[in-house]
Amino acid sequence: MEMNCFNHRVFLLTLLLPIVVILVEGQGTRVGFYSTSCPKVESIVSSTVQSHFKSDPTIAPGLLRMHFHDCFVQGCDGSILIDGPNAEKTAPPNQLLRGYEVIDDAKTQLESVCPGVVSCADILALAARDSVVLTSGASWAVPTGRRDGTVSQSSDANNLPGFRDTVNVQKQKFADKGLNTQDLVTLV
Repeated sequence: MEMNCFNHRVFLLTLLLPIVVILVEGQGTRVGFYSTSCPKVESIVSSTVQSHFKSDPTIAPGLLRMHFHDCFVQGCDGSILIDGPNAEKTAPPNQLLRGYEVIDDAKTQLESVCPGVVSCADILALAARDSVVLTSGASWAVPTGRRDGTVSQSSDANNLPGFRDTVNVQKQKFADKGLNTQDLVTLV
């Protein structure tokens, strides 16, 4: 029963993929951005996610949810990863996000191979994709080349659709991001 619920969640989160792609468009990203500057980026992130997934398979939906929260607030800029007393990660909708240690682990490994090259925003995007793949979901080519955000404010998380929001408020929040009611129903 528990695994059935897990598979259902992973399926629903897999439907999130097209929405995340919409949110990423226009950021100057491209597939293969690190092909010369850090050619092992995808394999390092993938092996890191795989390692964490082996010890805790529930980390997969956590990573995808974190990526969604990051993208929905200010675009996929990694601002959800910034520490601070009033940062996004401290906002009530983000307090239960999981997977920060996976991103930190991948960043540490990448810094030892390609110091100062790979953004945390890209690591999160790749980790979200890899977590879907590990749960037998679809794979996709992740455009990379994002720059990490430098601003992270707890109040920005108010842009996230919340369980206390009316349907009309949630629809408006999705519309503000170029998403429609079908996207809302898929995710909520």
